Amino acid sequence: MTSPVLLEIANGIASVTLNRPQNGNAINLELARALVHAMHNCERDASVRVVTLSGAGKMFCTGGDLKAIESHGPAAAAYVRELLAHLHEALSSIARISVPVVAGVHGAAAGAGFSLACATDLAIATQSSRFVMAYTKVGLTPDGSSTWYLPRTIGLRRAMQLTLLNRELTADEARNWGILSDVVADDAHPAALSSLAKQLAEGPTASYGSAKRLFRESFENPLETQLMHEMQSICAALDGGEAKAGMQAFLAKQQPKFH
Repeated sequence: MTSPVLLEIANGIASVTLNRPQNGNAINLELARALVHAMHNCERDASVRVVTLSGAGKMFCTGGDLKAIESHGPAAAAYVRELLAHLHEALSSIARISVPVVAGVHGAAAGAGFSLACATDLAIATQSSRFVMAYTKVGLTPDGSSTWYLPRTIGLRRAMQLTLLNRELTADEARNWGILSDVVADDAHPAALSSLAKQLAEGPTASYGSAKRLFRESFENPLETQLMHEMQSICAALDGGEAKAGMQAFLAKQQPKFH
């Protein structure tokens, strides 16, 4: 049986691929479990310097598998509770892992697929990609961390607009709103994702991880606490090899090598 999530690790790049193309990579319990397993493997593998997240087939992810949910009848809520326990752990792993996580979106990113793209550190998408919350359209409420990330990324009013009116965003709109890092031509997508992953894999991994942690914890910390954490982090970086290599290369007007 083909796994609903594929993981390939090579040259410091961990490629995580949602693999239910015949279902628009809709998230069922099996996919959520497999995504946790893949992310935990990335966390444990010291060779991983960047993680990419993409979808097989014509779409990134159409959200939760409504057919699977509805098929459980009166036990649907229990099924979703178990599914979300795994999906939310995968999202926690994306936030926790000390390397950049990059989403490569094509086709549709709807519902939990939209949430998943928002939870990554960087996201690029094809010109034809579309983004929609879709939850309230079927009488559901947002999940998958969207109520945490979206207001912080685009503001409360826009998050409400997307959720209550189910406005569909084009890729350009998503970039202009700050949801995407970049938009690329449809036929350039695989190469663009690979190029960005390679750039990050060749960068200062420890520096990236500390910067990622600082930004994420800044939402919870008062200014004085955050200033202390910044001081501790940059001093720790100065004691490591990356800063030494980077500063020496800069002063010598050379490109640094962080491996």
